[in-house]
Amino acid sequence: MQKQLLFRDTARPGHGSGGFTLHEMLRVLVPGFYFSTLLALFYFSFLHKFFPSDVAHSYDVILFIFAMIVSGLTMYAKESPKRRRAFIQNQPSQFLLERSRTMKSGNPLSDDDARRLYFYILNNHMPAAFHEKIFFFGTVYHIMVLIRRTSFWFGLVCFVALGLEISQGASLADMQGLAIVTIAILFIYVLNVRYNKADRKMQENYQDQIFWLEMNRELVEELIRTFRSTGR
Repeated sequence: MQKQLLFRDTARPGHGSGGFTLHEMLRVLVPGFYFSTLLALFYFSFLHKFFPSDVAHSYDVILFIFAMIVSGLTMYAKESPKRRRAFIQNQPSQFLLERSRTMKSGNPLSDDDARRLYFYILNNHMPAAFHEKIFFFGTVYHIMVLIRRTSFWFGLVCFVALGLEISQGASLADMQGLAIVTIAILFIYVLNVRYNKADRKMQENYQDQIFWLEMNRELVEELIRTFRSTGR
């Protein structure tokens, strides 16, 4: 029972790490700040004509911070980037699962057991450099995916707003601000898609961990046998 609890309690990446806390905060604040900035630009370039605001400047700041935190937490809670290919292919836990199937004695691990064992090995046996890479590249990947999606939807909304302005006979001077905002957002989106290295870096990170597991095969097999003996 003690061994079983040990596996469960340590199966969390970066547990107790100040670096983990910093990177998780960045995953909330950076996408939230980007969303709030685009929302403010869209308001002042288009929406303010329909919904003028007479609130004081200090309230604008409070509303911006509120929108940043709420939008950042909402996107963080959705965890949608983890369903992307970079979080599915070449998983180290899959290596442990396949390895347990090739071992003669005992039943193979389940998917959940393989993930728990992977986090145990990561936290207790892999060098600290692996943790730093996981925190850094995982944070960059998460942020870039959310920036890409936010840019796409704001770019689409701004493009529709431009169409409405043109249909109502607006002059070029009236549309200048909105046109600049639209072009800038779409430009950021294209750059994010065209020169995105986050997927490749995540795959390289996983490959490094799998290579470490292969180089420490005896330790891995011993941990698999110990994990089986806990009587989960």
